[in-house]
Amino acid sequence: MHRAKAIPILIGLTLTGGLTSELRAQQPEPAPGDRPTEESPAASTNQPAQPTSPWAGTIELYGFAPISTTGTTTVSNGTRNFSAETDLNLNEVLSKLKWATSLRGSIEKDRLGLLVDLDYVKLGQYESTTGRRGIFTGSADVTATQGIYDLALRYRFGDREAAVGKPGQFSLIPYAGIRIIDAQLDVGAQIQGSGGRVSFQRQGNFGRTWVQPLLGTQATIFMSPRLRAFARADIGGFGLSGSEDLSGNAQVGLGYAVGNNTDLNISWRYAGINYNTGDIPDSGYSSYRNGFEIGLKFFF
Repeated sequence: MHRAKAIPILIGLTLTGGLTSELRAQQPEPAPGDRPTEESPAASTNQPAQPTSPWAGTIELYGFAPISTTGTTTVSNGTRNFSAETDLNLNEVLSKLKWATSLRGSIEKDRLGLLVDLDYVKLGQYESTTGRRGIFTGSADVTATQGIYDLALRYRFGDREAAVGKPGQFSLIPYAGIRIIDAQLDVGAQIQGSGGRVSFQRQGNFGRTWVQPLLGTQATIFMSPRLRAFARADIGGFGLSGSEDLSGNAQVGLGYAVGNNTDLNISWRYAGINYNTGDIPDSGYSSYRNGFEIGLKFFF
Protein backbone atom coordinates (compact mmCIF):
# COMPACT_ATOMS: atom_id res chain seq x y z
CA MET A 1 0.00 0.00 0.00
CA HIS A 2 2.80 2.45 0.87
CA ARG A 3 4.77 1.36 -2.15
CA ALA A 4 1.80 2.06 -4.44
CA LYS A 5 1.43 5.61 -3.07
CA ALA A 6 5.12 6.34 -3.54
CA ILE A 7 5.14 5.54 -7.26
CA PRO A 8 2.91 8.54 -8.34
CA ILE A 9 4.97 10.88 -6.16
CA LEU A 10 8.24 9.81 -7.82
CA ILE A 11 6.70 10.20 -11.27
CA GLY A 12 5.57 13.78 -10.40
CA LEU A 13 9.01 14.81 -9.15
CA THR A 14 10.66 13.42 -12.27
CA LEU A 15 8.34 15.38 -14.57
CA THR A 16 8.85 18.61 -12.57
CA GLY A 17 12.64 18.31 -12.73
CA GLY A 18 12.52 17.68 -16.46
CA LEU A 19 10.36 20.74 -17.13
CA THR A 20 12.67 22.98 -15.04
CA SER A 21 15.77 21.83 -16.94
CA GLU A 22 14.00 22.42 -20.26
CA LEU A 23 12.99 25.96 -19.28
CA ARG A 24 16.56 26.80 -18.23
CA ALA A 25 17.88 25.47 -21.52
CA GLN A 26 15.45 27.69 -23.43
CA GLN A 27 16.31 30.91 -21.43
CA PRO A 28 18.41 33.29 -23.69
CA GLU A 29 21.94 34.39 -22.67
CA PRO A 30 22.09 37.99 -21.33
CA ALA A 31 23.26 40.62 -23.82
CA PRO A 32 26.54 42.46 -23.12
CA GLY A 33 24.60 45.55 -22.14
CA ASP A 34 22.48 43.51 -19.69
CA ARG A 35 25.42 42.29 -17.59
CA PRO A 36 25.32 43.01 -13.84
CA THR A 37 26.25 46.47 -12.80
CA GLU A 38 28.99 45.09 -10.53
CA GLU A 39 31.20 44.74 -13.63
CA SER A 40 30.82 48.43 -14.59
CA PRO A 41 33.72 49.73 -12.41
CA ALA A 42 36.10 47.20 -13.97
CA ALA A 43 34.99 48.24 -17.43
CA SER A 44 35.29 51.94 -16.58
CA THR A 45 38.95 51.53 -15.60
CA ASN A 46 39.73 50.67 -19.21
CA GLN A 47 38.41 54.01 -20.45
CA PRO A 48 41.12 56.42 -21.77
CA ALA A 49 42.08 59.36 -19.46
CA GLN A 50 40.67 62.75 -20.32
CA PRO A 51 43.30 65.14 -21.79
CA THR A 52 44.50 67.96 -19.49
CA SER A 53 44.07 71.61 -20.44
CA PRO A 54 46.95 73.13 -22.48
CA TRP A 55 46.67 76.29 -20.36
CA ALA A 56 48.48 76.81 -17.04
CA GLY A 57 49.54 79.76 -14.91
CA THR A 58 51.14 80.97 -11.68
CA ILE A 59 50.82 84.00 -9.40
CA GLU A 60 53.37 84.81 -6.68
CA LEU A 61 53.09 87.49 -4.00
CA TYR A 62 56.52 88.20 -2.55
CA GLY A 63 58.47 90.54 -0.33
CA PHE A 64 62.17 91.38 -0.64
CA ALA A 65 63.99 92.14 2.65
CA PRO A 66 67.51 93.39 1.80
CA ILE A 67 69.95 93.00 4.68
CA SER A 68 72.26 95.42 2.85
CA THR A 69 71.48 98.30 0.48
CA THR A 70 74.25 100.42 -1.01
CA GLY A 71 74.32 102.92 -3.85
CA THR A 72 75.05 106.38 -5.18
CA THR A 73 72.65 109.07 -6.39
CA THR A 74 74.01 111.81 -8.66
CA VAL A 75 71.78 114.79 -9.46
CA SER A 76 72.31 117.92 -11.49
CA ASN A 77 70.95 121.43 -10.96
CA GLY A 78 71.89 122.49 -14.47
CA THR A 79 75.35 123.89 -13.75
CA ARG A 80 76.95 121.23 -11.57
CA ASN A 81 76.20 117.85 -10.09
CA PHE A 82 75.98 116.58 -6.57
CA SER A 83 76.55 112.99 -5.40
CA ALA A 84 75.12 111.25 -2.29
CA GLU A 85 76.15 107.77 -1.19
CA THR A 86 73.95 105.40 0.81
CA ASP A 87 74.72 102.37 2.96
CA LEU A 88 71.67 100.97 4.80
CA ASN A 89 70.94 97.83 6.78
CA LEU A 90 67.55 96.09 6.96
CA ASN A 91 66.32 98.00 10.01
CA GLU A 92 67.10 101.34 8.36
CA VAL A 93 65.34 100.32 5.16
CA LEU A 94 62.21 99.14 7.02
CA SER A 95 62.08 102.32 9.12
CA LYS A 96 62.06 104.48 5.97
CA LEU A 97 59.78 102.27 3.89
CA LYS A 98 56.60 104.07 2.80
CA TRP A 99 55.15 101.56 0.35
CA ALA A 100 56.07 98.30 -1.42
CA THR A 101 54.20 96.11 -3.91
CA SER A 102 55.70 93.00 -5.51
CA LEU A 103 53.99 90.48 -7.80
CA ARG A 104 55.10 87.84 -10.29
CA GLY A 105 52.91 85.93 -12.68
CA SER A 106 53.02 83.68 -15.71
CA ILE A 107 50.62 82.08 -18.16
CA GLU A 108 51.36 79.49 -20.83
CA LYS A 109 49.69 77.43 -23.50
CA ASP A 110 51.48 74.13 -24.00
CA ARG A 111 55.12 75.29 -23.60
CA LEU A 112 55.01 78.90 -24.83
CA GLY A 113 53.95 81.66 -22.47
CA LEU A 114 54.30 85.12 -20.95
CA LEU A 115 55.72 86.26 -17.62
CA VAL A 116 55.46 89.52 -15.68
CA ASP A 117 57.31 90.79 -12.61
CA LEU A 118 56.13 94.03 -10.97
CA ASP A 119 58.19 95.60 -8.17
CA TYR A 120 57.43 99.07 -6.74
CA VAL A 121 59.18 100.57 -3.69
CA LYS A 122 58.97 104.02 -2.10
CA LEU A 123 61.42 105.07 0.61
CA GLY A 124 61.23 108.19 2.74
CA GLN A 125 64.18 110.37 3.65
CA TYR A 126 67.26 108.69 5.01
CA GLU A 127 70.66 109.92 6.04
CA SER A 128 73.57 109.40 3.66
CA THR A 129 76.94 111.01 3.05
CA THR A 130 77.93 113.33 0.25
CA GLY A 131 80.29 111.99 -2.37
CA ARG A 132 83.43 113.46 -3.86
CA ARG A 133 81.60 114.98 -6.80
CA GLY A 134 79.90 117.55 -4.59
CA ILE A 135 81.54 120.88 -4.04
CA PHE A 136 80.49 120.74 -0.39
CA THR A 137 80.76 118.04 2.25
CA GLY A 138 78.20 116.98 4.84
CA SER A 139 75.17 114.69 5.00
CA ALA A 140 72.25 114.24 2.63
CA ASP A 141 68.65 113.03 2.59
CA VAL A 142 67.40 111.10 -0.44
CA THR A 143 63.73 110.45 -1.21
CA ALA A 144 63.48 107.51 -3.62
CA THR A 145 60.69 105.96 -5.67
CA GLN A 146 61.63 102.99 -7.84
CA GLY A 147 59.48 100.83 -10.08
CA ILE A 148 60.83 97.85 -12.05
CA TYR A 149 58.41 96.14 -14.43
CA ASP A 150 59.39 93.07 -16.49
CA LEU A 151 57.45 91.63 -19.43
CA ALA A 152 58.86 88.71 -21.40
CA LEU A 153 58.12 85.73 -23.65
CA ARG A 154 59.13 82.38 -22.18
CA TYR A 155 59.52 78.78 -23.36
CA ARG A 156 59.45 75.78 -21.04
CA PHE A 157 61.66 72.71 -21.21
CA GLY A 158 60.75 69.81 -18.94
CA ASP A 159 57.61 69.38 -16.86
CA ARG A 160 54.84 71.87 -16.18
CA GLU A 161 55.30 74.03 -13.06
CA ALA A 162 53.42 72.61 -10.07
CA ALA A 163 53.39 72.69 -6.28
CA VAL A 164 53.65 68.89 -5.97
CA GLY A 165 55.76 66.60 -8.14
CA LYS A 166 57.96 63.53 -8.31
CA PRO A 167 61.60 63.63 -7.14
CA GLY A 168 63.78 64.54 -10.11
CA GLN A 169 60.95 66.27 -11.99
CA PHE A 170 62.28 69.56 -13.39
CA SER A 171 61.60 72.56 -15.59
CA LEU A 172 63.94 74.99 -17.34
CA ILE A 173 62.42 78.23 -18.67
CA PRO A 174 64.51 80.79 -20.61
CA TYR A 175 62.83 84.13 -21.37
CA ALA A 176 63.43 87.35 -23.30
CA GLY A 177 61.60 90.66 -23.23
CA ILE A 178 61.78 94.18 -21.82
CA ARG A 179 62.37 95.79 -18.43
CA ILE A 180 60.83 99.19 -17.69
CA ILE A 181 62.50 101.18 -14.91
CA ASP A 182 60.89 104.26 -13.38
CA ALA A 183 63.15 106.09 -10.91
CA GLN A 184 62.39 109.35 -9.09
CA LEU A 185 65.02 110.63 -6.61
CA ASP A 186 65.27 113.90 -4.74
CA VAL A 187 68.43 114.92 -2.88
CA GLY A 188 68.75 117.57 -0.18
CA ALA A 189 71.93 118.12 1.81
CA GLN A 190 73.23 119.63 4.97
CA ILE A 191 76.41 121.13 3.60
CA GLN A 192 79.47 122.75 5.00
CA GLY A 193 81.05 125.43 2.83
CA SER A 194 83.83 127.91 3.16
CA GLY A 195 84.20 129.54 6.60
CA GLY A 196 82.47 126.59 8.27
CA ARG A 197 78.96 127.77 7.37
CA VAL A 198 76.32 125.04 7.55
CA SER A 199 73.03 125.24 5.68
CA PHE A 200 70.37 122.89 4.29
CA GLN A 201 69.29 123.21 0.71
CA ARG A 202 67.69 121.14 -2.02
CA GLN A 203 70.47 120.13 -4.38
CA GLY A 204 68.41 118.64 -7.21
CA ASN A 205 66.47 115.66 -8.42
CA PHE A 206 66.72 112.76 -10.84
CA GLY A 207 63.65 111.50 -12.65
CA ARG A 208 63.63 109.16 -15.60
CA THR A 209 61.70 106.25 -17.11
CA TRP A 210 63.53 104.03 -19.58
CA VAL A 211 63.31 100.62 -21.23
CA GLN A 212 65.94 97.89 -21.22
CA PRO A 213 66.16 94.68 -23.24
CA LEU A 214 65.94 91.70 -20.89
CA LEU A 215 67.35 88.15 -20.98
CA GLY A 216 66.92 85.58 -18.24
CA THR A 217 66.22 82.01 -17.19
CA GLN A 218 64.59 80.18 -14.30
CA ALA A 219 64.80 76.54 -13.24
CA THR A 220 63.28 74.22 -10.65
CA ILE A 221 63.81 70.59 -9.60
CA PHE A 222 61.85 68.48 -7.09
CA MET A 223 63.85 66.97 -4.23
CA SER A 224 60.77 65.27 -2.73
CA PRO A 225 57.06 65.33 -3.64
CA ARG A 226 56.56 68.63 -1.75
CA LEU A 227 60.06 70.14 -1.62
CA ARG A 228 61.76 71.75 -4.60
CA ALA A 229 64.84 73.86 -5.26
CA PHE A 230 64.70 76.77 -7.69
CA ALA A 231 66.96 79.43 -9.17
CA ARG A 232 66.56 82.54 -11.34
CA ALA A 233 68.95 84.93 -13.05
CA ASP A 234 68.50 87.81 -15.50
CA ILE A 235 70.33 90.77 -16.99
CA GLY A 236 69.02 93.90 -18.69
CA GLY A 237 70.22 97.12 -20.25
CA PHE A 238 73.50 96.35 -22.02
CA GLY A 239 74.34 100.09 -22.10
CA LEU A 240 71.68 100.98 -24.69
CA SER A 241 69.89 103.82 -22.82
CA GLY A 242 72.79 105.76 -21.30
CA SER A 243 76.53 105.86 -20.82
CA GLU A 244 75.95 103.30 -18.04
CA ASP A 245 72.85 101.15 -18.22
CA LEU A 246 72.81 97.72 -16.59
CA SER A 247 70.52 95.80 -14.23
CA GLY A 248 70.33 92.24 -13.00
CA ASN A 249 69.05 89.67 -10.51
CA ALA A 250 70.38 86.41 -9.08
CA GLN A 251 68.22 84.23 -6.87
CA VAL A 252 68.34 80.72 -5.36
CA GLY A 253 65.97 79.14 -2.85
CA LEU A 254 63.62 76.38 -1.71
CA GLY A 255 59.87 75.97 -2.09
CA TYR A 256 57.59 73.79 0.03
CA ALA A 257 54.02 72.84 -0.91
CA VAL A 258 51.58 73.92 1.80
CA GLY A 259 48.70 72.68 -0.34
CA ASN A 260 48.22 70.87 -3.62
CA ASN A 261 48.38 74.17 -5.52
CA THR A 262 50.32 76.52 -3.21
CA ASP A 263 54.02 76.92 -2.44
CA LEU A 264 55.85 78.82 0.30
CA ASN A 265 59.16 80.07 -1.15
CA ILE A 266 62.23 81.28 0.75
CA SER A 267 65.30 82.42 -1.16
CA TRP A 268 68.42 84.58 -1.20
CA ARG A 269 68.41 87.33 -3.83
CA TYR A 270 70.87 89.87 -5.19
CA ALA A 271 69.55 92.77 -7.28
CA GLY A 272 71.51 95.63 -8.84
CA ILE A 273 71.01 98.71 -11.06
CA ASN A 274 73.64 101.05 -12.45
CA TYR A 275 72.56 103.96 -14.64
CA ASN A 276 74.07 107.26 -15.77
CA THR A 277 72.84 109.67 -18.43
CA GLY A 278 76.30 110.60 -19.68
CA ASP A 279 75.25 114.26 -19.98
CA ILE A 280 77.41 117.21 -18.87
CA PRO A 281 76.81 117.57 -15.98
CA ASP A 282 75.63 113.99 -15.61
CA SER A 283 72.87 112.43 -13.52
CA GLY A 284 72.15 108.88 -12.51
CA TYR A 285 72.11 106.39 -9.70
CA SER A 286 73.23 102.94 -8.63
CA SER A 287 71.57 100.56 -6.19
CA TYR A 288 72.77 97.17 -4.95
CA ARG A 289 70.62 95.05 -2.66
CA ASN A 290 71.04 91.55 -1.27
CA GLY A 291 68.91 89.74 1.24
CA PHE A 292 66.03 87.32 1.73
CA GLU A 293 62.87 87.02 -0.31
CA ILE A 294 59.71 85.30 0.94
CA GLY A 295 56.86 84.49 -1.42
CA LEU A 296 53.56 82.65 -1.65
CA LYS A 297 53.08 81.08 -5.09
CA PHE A 298 49.79 79.77 -6.48
CA PHE A 299 49.55 77.29 -9.39
CA PHE A 300 46.46 76.95 -11.55
